[in-house]
Amino acid sequence: MKFIVSSAELLKRLSNINGVITTNPVVPILENFLFEIKDGLLTITASDLQTSMITEIDVEAKENGSIAVPARILMDTLKNLPEQPVTFTIDNETYSVEINSDNGRYKLAGENATDFPKVPEVTDAYQVDMSTEVLSSAINNTIFATSNDELRPAMTGVYVKLAETNTTFVATDGHRLVRYRRVDVASDTGMSIIIPRKALNLLKSTLPSENSNVVVEYNASNAYFHFNAIKMICRLIDERFPDYENVIPSDNPIEMKINKSELLGSLKRISIYANKTTHQIRLKITGSELTVSAEDLDFSNEAKETLACEHEGEDIEIGFNAKFLVEMLSNLHSKEVTLQMSAPNRAGLLIPGDKDESEDILMLVMPVMLNNY
Repeated sequence: MKFIVSSAELLKRLSNINGVITTNPVVPILENFLFEIKDGLLTITASDLQTSMITEIDVEAKENGSIAVPARILMDTLKNLPEQPVTFTIDNETYSVEINSDNGRYKLAGENATDFPKVPEVTDAYQVDMSTEVLSSAINNTIFATSNDELRPAMTGVYVKLAETNTTFVATDGHRLVRYRRVDVASDTGMSIIIPRKALNLLKSTLPSENSNVVVEYNASNAYFHFNAIKMICRLIDERFPDYENVIPSDNPIEMKINKSELLGSLKRISIYANKTTHQIRLKITGSELTVSAEDLDFSNEAKETLACEHEGEDIEIGFNAKFLVEMLSNLHSKEVTLQMSAPNRAGLLIPGDKDESEDILMLVMPVMLNNY
């Protein structure tokens, strides 16, 4: 089997799907790309059993065939080749792969394509279309709040609830929660799925910058994303997601409105002086003044700043994890932000000041118990 392809075009396609491949896969052949040629079209597959990504590229080929090619050595070779047509010659008996460039010859050992695991097909699927802009925004607004705790698998992904009037994306790690809702994406299926974090990270890095359509198909076990020349199939997390609506406090009489950049800057500076284990900072709201402070008793470090704010309700002193607050505020794209609270031992809600008609975002952060100092 033989085919000719542009080195730069092939590298671009491989770079889009290379993130799926893990360093020590369960099945050794998954360290390879699967190359399949049919009627001058090269289909390339990368998989880790849970997630598979497929892309296509036109090549010059007179015959059909397939081969598994070592991913790392192929990527490294193409990265160091200038743009030029390269010829791949595959020995169907020994599975050796020879790459010929203008002035070089590179030989590597391939594997039998039949040993490559079959990519699951999404059958009896529901379909919803959304733009890359909407999907990218949903991922960016939620993925940072997913959990790393493998003992609670449901929380290691993003929960997606498709309803007739909107679609809700939710992520939580038990200490914070993000609910992101879009009214411009809806489905009458009423289904809910949990998409793994790795699949979403791969989507995040491969979604094109220009706005285009993404076809999303899903059933009870798999989700399928198709955009441009890329397809991704991922196995869904088959677990029950926590009842997040009950966690969100509805009665929050204390409200503080403040400039987001000023608060974020202050938190970044004050957190330098916080305890490196707890990251605890203290917010004290009295009248129209917010005092942000932190202390690390182990090293006698302390810091305090005062900011102007708009405040409704009683005065309050409450502790939060600075790391969580900084991450959440960094993902809120508005000039002003509102922090709603009810008591020092109850969760606080972060809500952006500038609201988009098509989206609704709410971030919840649990308080930490204050050390008296």
